[in-house]
Amino acid sequence: MNKRFSITDYLLSLLLLAALIGSLGAFFLGVKIGRERTAEQYEKLLTELRASTHQLAAYHQEYLVSFYHTIYLPYREFQNKWFEHLEALELHSAPINPQDAFKELSDLAGQKFKAIEDMSMPESSPLLVEAHNNYLRSLKLFKDAASGFSGKARSLRGSELIAAVEADPLFNEAKQYGLAAQQHYFEAIVEWLKRSAPELAVNVAFGEDLSFAEWAKMGLVQKSAFIAAAMSESGYYHPFTPQDLAIRVDEMIANGQADKMAFTSVNPLVAALVETGAVRNGDYAKGRQKYYAGDPLPQLPFFFE
Repeated sequence: MNKRFSITDYLLSLLLLAALIGSLGAFFLGVKIGRERTAEQYEKLLTELRASTHQLAAYHQEYLVSFYHTIYLPYREFQNKWFEHLEALELHSAPINPQDAFKELSDLAGQKFKAIEDMSMPESSPLLVEAHNNYLRSLKLFKDAASGFSGKARSLRGSELIAAVEADPLFNEAKQYGLAAQQHYFEAIVEWLKRSAPELAVNVAFGEDLSFAEWAKMGLVQKSAFIAAAMSESGYYHPFTPQDLAIRVDEMIANGQADKMAFTSVNPLVAALVETGAVRNGDYAKGRQKYYAGDPLPQLPFFFE
């Protein structure tokens, strides 16, 4: 005997089928939403990880050391020769005449330009990139200025020659780029400190004046960067390094001379030391153990030699 389904049975079957299809749809929709949310969370974590890794890689000590040997040191070699020749010309003790001296300086600047031109720094360390570019600009200007100046040097001697060099706009622009490069390099070293020993990094604004109390809170890395910024701001292009000037500031404060001379902040003291010729290349090396023995420093030769 055949049992025939009633309309009610058909409706119930259709409802059951619809409910089953709806459940499956909801299940797959849930899976899809779950996957999307998981993917979003994973992508967020991955982005944070990339940013963290990028930050750790920026201003790594290896970059600072590489910059020192491949860019800073070649420029420094030109700079030393520049001051050596100018001193000899001023004292009339040069082994060559002024015209030949400036030709030699122009050639040397060109050689150093070629030596560092193809070097590169990672984009994750923009301060090093900018320092490299500014050293290149400085050497290019020194090359062109010295080449053009050799003709003027024929008729000048001693202090007149040095005064003409100091008044020359191309030479001054070359110096300013060199000072800007130095400032960027030392600020890059501060970025290394912020990553390797963040608890020791003091929040200061380079280029502004500091009280002696604020100065005392900083270690050598930040003091040197502060001085590099001050040298750039004031156009102090000299043979000494920022750490040479930094230690002279510390010595003057420690021995009470700064107080006796009525100085109350760093910038006026810096100006007095520079303008009176009280800073020499190598001053830092003589007293670094006394003043900075416990400071964390990257393995850069000019901090340890």
